[in-house]
Amino acid sequence: MPKSKPNVLYNQNKPIVQTTVKYKTTRICKLDFNNLNQKIIFHICSMLTVVYIVRFPKYCGFAGILMMAIFRAFLWRNNNISFSKLMGSGNNGTFDIKPDWLQWGLLVVLNNNTEVNYLPKFITKYWQFFKTKQLQIILEPYMGHGTWDGKKCFGNFKSNSPKNNPIAVLTRATIRLSKLKSFWQNVPKVSSTMQNATGLQQSFGIGEVPFIKQATLSIWDNEESIKNFAYKMSEHKTIVHQTRSENWYAEDMFTRFNVLMINGSLI
Repeated sequence: MPKSKPNVLYNQNKPIVQTTVKYKTTRICKLDFNNLNQKIIFHICSMLTVVYIVRFPKYCGFAGILMMAIFRAFLWRNNNISFSKLMGSGNNGTFDIKPDWLQWGLLVVLNNNTEVNYLPKFITKYWQFFKTKQLQIILEPYMGHGTWDGKKCFGNFKSNSPKNNPIAVLTRATIRLSKLKSFWQNVPKVSSTMQNATGLQQSFGIGEVPFIKQATLSIWDNEESIKNFAYKMSEHKTIVHQTRSENWYAEDMFTRFNVLMINGSLI
């Protein structure tokens, strides 16, 4: 099938850390990303979160749309999964009013003692049948605030803040209908600011409902990088202040994660 270009915002000078280390434990190994040849240390994580970014071949966008309806039956009331979200994708790796019909996302929060690679067999077979490209991002939440559909889906934060390892940041919001115009008018500013941010490895624009329920998952060199972006870049600080003072969001969430492992590729 013809290939299509993935929608992801890359920092070409900071390629994302990838590894295909295999493990036989029921949970995930914690790696020193500065030394991938080190001995692997296994540990038990709480509220392990796995994000799948999936890209369908050209002309197979219909399969992504269909998956949004079909997969719900396999994720709902699944004893191995405490929380899940099926999401579409925007262009350019951040919030975007134009959807990418070939790129889709799935977030799952695994229950304790569930294998990190667990997914219902139908889902994995479906992706294999359509010859999708997949990126699996394995995460451990360590701080955050807010809710997702009224739930604190990542539980109580028990992990330690990383010192100099890659971290991921998930920001998501339900935008008030009366504030949609203000939000989308400011999206280009956010995208431009993020694209030039020091320490950004890559970013994905994802969301549940077009225009209204939006999210961004970004991966950074370390915690210092995201702090510099969040608190020292004037453009970002101004927009964050505006969202609060004008009450743009009916609900929002901000969560930071340790990046434990990344497998696969969208290319």
